Amino acid sequence: MARTVKGGTDARRERWKGHREARRAEFVEATIRAVARHGPDVGMDEIAAEAGVSKPVLYRHFADKSDLYLAVGRRGTEMLMDKMGPAIEQDGPVRPRIKGIVDAYLSVIEEHPNLYRFVVRKSFTDRPVEQDVVSEDKELIAAALARLLGDYLRAFGMDSGGAEPWAHALVGMVQNAGDWWLDRQSMTRSSLSDYLTTIIWHAIDGLLRSAGVELDPDAPLGADLPVVEDLHEGPRLRVVDVEEA
Repeated sequence: MARTVKGGTDARRERWKGHREARRAEFVEATIRAVARHGPDVGMDEIAAEAGVSKPVLYRHFADKSDLYLAVGRRGTEMLMDKMGPAIEQDGPVRPRIKGIVDAYLSVIEEHPNLYRFVVRKSFTDRPVEQDVVSEDKELIAAALARLLGDYLRAFGMDSGGAEPWAHALVGMVQNAGDWWLDRQSMTRSSLSDYLTTIIWHAIDGLLRSAGVELDPDAPLGADLPVVEDLHEGPRLRVVDVEEA
């Protein structure tokens, strides 16, 4: 009688698991291509055709349409953060940094409008999904922005308690403006980025001025804030009386 070697069984199991994960990833990418081609109301027939398989093969790798929807939503999150992550983490002057973050978000929904609508509408799902991909994206972006805003506020000795709700408000504003823009396309992405950047910058500027700080939005900020004098290069920022501001 042949003996079963446990190590060999485990190795085969891991290979099969890796194969299934790879196939799921292939089908997710095929779904994204099908969504781009057929729109957010794409059906399983179009997805199967794009993947070059039958629908039963798809259902061997996904429990149902909602399972496939969630996998596509998670891939969309990865694509979004691939663009937004570096923009959020970059150093530099305040205003260009804000524009980089806003434009990174808009560039993703501009490049993948049907995928964005597919994820937001949830019309593809065949049952209520436990995971809200859109809300998770908002939370992810807002958390990163809250850290950024909190760092700025603390650098000037200000209360950073409002950084989190402020970040959520900014994320909601940019997302709603992006929704409007995708439907209307009445201006360029660059113009919308400029408008939103101006609104966000003036909100930051107003908050800083309320604490007596006037900040040059296009001057680089060091980690040793606040800096108030550099007679050769000119001040990066100056602390002023609130009444003067």
